[in-house]
Amino acid sequence: MKKLKQSQYYGIGILVLMLVVFWAVFKVLAPTTFGSPDKLATYMKSALIYAVGGCGLYFICVMGPFDMSVGANIVLSSIIACNASVKFGYAGLVIAPLICGTIIGLINGIVYIKLHISSLIVTCALSLIYEALSVYATNGKNVILATEYRAFGDYPVNLILALIAYCLCAFILKYTKIGTYTYAIGSNEVVAKNMGVNVSKYKIVAFTLAGFFFGLQAILTISFGTSMTSASNLSSMSRNFTPLMGTFFGLAFKKYGMPLQAIIIGEFVINIIFFGFIALGAPTAIQDVITGFALLIIVTLTTKVTKGEIVK
Repeated sequence: MKKLKQSQYYGIGILVLMLVVFWAVFKVLAPTTFGSPDKLATYMKSALIYAVGGCGLYFICVMGPFDMSVGANIVLSSIIACNASVKFGYAGLVIAPLICGTIIGLINGIVYIKLHISSLIVTCALSLIYEALSVYATNGKNVILATEYRAFGDYPVNLILALIAYCLCAFILKYTKIGTYTYAIGSNEVVAKNMGVNVSKYKIVAFTLAGFFFGLQAILTISFGTSMTSASNLSSMSRNFTPLMGTFFGLAFKKYGMPLQAIIIGEFVINIIFFGFIALGAPTAIQDVITGFALLIIVTLTTKVTKGEIVK
């Protein structure tokens, strides 16, 4: 029984049970406006987008730091993707946000390492700069993606791109030195450093990889939403938390050896909760409060802290 509780199947079972329970509750409460097959496909479409960002954020959070510039990165990368598509078509739509997101991730990592201050402070401060750049890139106006370049916003193209992102993340974590050292640093940074791991280098790599995945998320975001508005005064931070919720699921279920599956299913669970409250007509403030409580409860129930363990 103990071995079963430590297996991947047990972890997947918990996630699927959560999914079914939340779906059933909202289906009973709003039978006509929630949970039909077509609506579930829409919920999943949104979850795919956030799960890509959650995979990128996982590289950082599993080590201990956080990145609060996710939203600013996505906003700026989406705007650049939209502008580049006008001149270069799909090539611009894909390549430009990947370059932008990766560069932002690299800058975040370098500044974080060089200044030796909290990653929260560094990325919050840099978010203001990225938001200012988004205002400059749009002249404060809304940018709209042309109709002929919206293939990544719907099935099956969005699913294909998302699956490529998930497979890439899984490959890096499982089969490369980056993945091995990422987990080593997250497990015990001092021991990893004493074993010869260049901790600073791999933290920069983690931020850079995260930026690349945020670039992928930006492609899906602008294609699905079809437009993007520049951000200011840290308004982009509202985009941080949904990918972060998926990452929390990944961290909580890492002990079962299935963080990526947990991120994907976790984002689907979050979207079911979110759209469930919309179907009930609940005010946005109530949706946010209950979703936040649900996340805290889920992570608390699925995370067991060993006595004496330092919680980062």
